[in-house]
Amino acid sequence: MRKRHDKRMLGLLCAGVLAGSAVFAGSAPAAAKVADAPQAAGTARAHAGAEDIRDRLESIPGMKVVRATEQQGRPLYELTYTQPVDHRNPAAGTFDQHLVLWHKATDKPTVFFTPGYSLPSDLSDPSYDHPLTQILDANQISVEHRYFGDSRPSAGEDWSKLTVQQEAADEHRITRALRGIEKGKWIGTGSSKGGAVATYHERFYPDDLDGVVAVVAPNDTPKQGDRGYERFFKTVGTAECRAAVNAVQREMLVRRDALLPAFEAQAKAEGTTFDVLGSADRAYEYAVLDQVWGFWMNGTTADCATLPDAKKATDDELYSWSKEHGLYIFGDGEAAPGGGAAFNRQAATQLGWPALRNEHLEGLLRHPGLKQPNSLLPAAVQGPYDGRTATDVDRWVRTKGERMLFLYAGNDPWSAEQFTPSGHDSHRYVAPGANHWQAFEKLPPEQLAEAVGTIKRWADVK
Repeated sequence: MRKRHDKRMLGLLCAGVLAGSAVFAGSAPAAAKVADAPQAAGTARAHAGAEDIRDRLESIPGMKVVRATEQQGRPLYELTYTQPVDHRNPAAGTFDQHLVLWHKATDKPTVFFTPGYSLPSDLSDPSYDHPLTQILDANQISVEHRYFGDSRPSAGEDWSKLTVQQEAADEHRITRALRGIEKGKWIGTGSSKGGAVATYHERFYPDDLDGVVAVVAPNDTPKQGDRGYERFFKTVGTAECRAAVNAVQREMLVRRDALLPAFEAQAKAEGTTFDVLGSADRAYEYAVLDQVWGFWMNGTTADCATLPDAKKATDDELYSWSKEHGLYIFGDGEAAPGGGAAFNRQAATQLGWPALRNEHLEGLLRHPGLKQPNSLLPAAVQGPYDGRTATDVDRWVRTKGERMLFLYAGNDPWSAEQFTPSGHDSHRYVAPGANHWQAFEKLPPEQLAEAVGTIKRWADVK
């Protein structure tokens, strides 16, 4: 779920969905030609249409065009939309939420993309041409999550207003504001945390969207605890690989004093500090606790062959391998406003987090209870966990959700605890052997064809 991998996710989605399958080779380009035919009347007419859309955007109360450019000859607008900090009390202040609209035609479908984090400032970023947008030849609206990036109250964050419900209300207002322009079917989508955000939007405002495609969206609920995660780490890959990864993780703690200088040197080179966590030793333990998770989240079974012998490897060999295969340094950046602080606050208070038992590390931990999101937050930003929202959303999805498609990855720890779709035109697919970034890429062709067919039906794309 970490933001630093979002572009990699989009690249793999494009490669796996668009280039790696013949499912749409015959249909999508033909549909694009038919839709584009009326625009062949000339550049002047195309620009006139763009100006008309801009006028209509600027006529929406609270909507402002910040920048305008083109993508593939179609207008791309960076927008801000004034939102209440508290939708239950609109008089309590406002903030400007950032979004980007890529407009093709008012009668085309619209992909409503929620990354769950900030939006790239570079309008040529590939995320503004999402794979589903390509599949459906659709318009695209990309929405920055409240309290991320520049979508924050100027007077400072009231962290009690960073909730699933408040963000869903933000997206509801944007949807209602722009449906007057984009009149085709709307499909909500996102990956990882963004997929969960799309799911929350659908739960609280089920009439906004015509379908939801949630990719590797985690579903942490108090009811299931961490059983799914514990089961995942006892079954993923082969027994030999699991044992070798665990052995490396354990050895990293056995040799803590010898390896800590290398960790501190890497942190210094990267400009990472540990004021919030309290010490380099605490940060090292946090990183090692996360190491096996990072190995399976980002790696593949091919990485098993690179594992060193934990007992025989030199200190340099052990640390160098770990640095390339799952050891991520958590520092004060995880508490930065507009990014890490917002994610960790959400995880601590509503989204939940995996708290693994780590029996193989018994006797080696100096800081019990360290591996949880409040450890990465200043005291003023920390908050208690309330599992009622997660429980409610889980129940609603499995009993009442309609036109929801969930895609998970077999070797991805974030896919270990999944949403269960209802029987109301809702579906779930799991890509075997895929890590967090390969869900579409490794989905069997017949399942990919079925999933794409469902999405096109929802979007009314023939």
